[in-house]
Amino acid sequence: MAVRAKYKQTNTQNKYGMMLATVAVLLLLVVVSIKSVGLLQKQKSYNDRITALQTQIESEEQRTADIAEFETYTTTRKYIEEVAKEKLGLVYPGEIIFKDSGAGK
Repeated sequence: MAVRAKYKQTNTQNKYGMMLATVAVLLLLVVVSIKSVGLLQKQKSYNDRITALQTQIESEEQRTADIAEFETYTTTRKYIEEVAKEKLGLVYPGEIIFKDSGAGK
């Protein structure tokens, strides 16, 4: 009978041990699930930020191309003539400039 009582005690201890292990695994599963939801939200936020930064990079690359094109244009004779006429009022010898008197207003 002593063997049977010892077996019953061991069996009960095994049940408690299994139950404790199950609770620990479930608790661990809940914690991991909660953390994974937070990580997924961070990942979405980072992906949105990456998309915004890529759009900004494309915009800046286009702006750089426009500036380079304008830089090339500013070295042309046509640009120099336009600036000389518009800002400095210079003209070629023999060139006649007609100005609107504003009488039609």
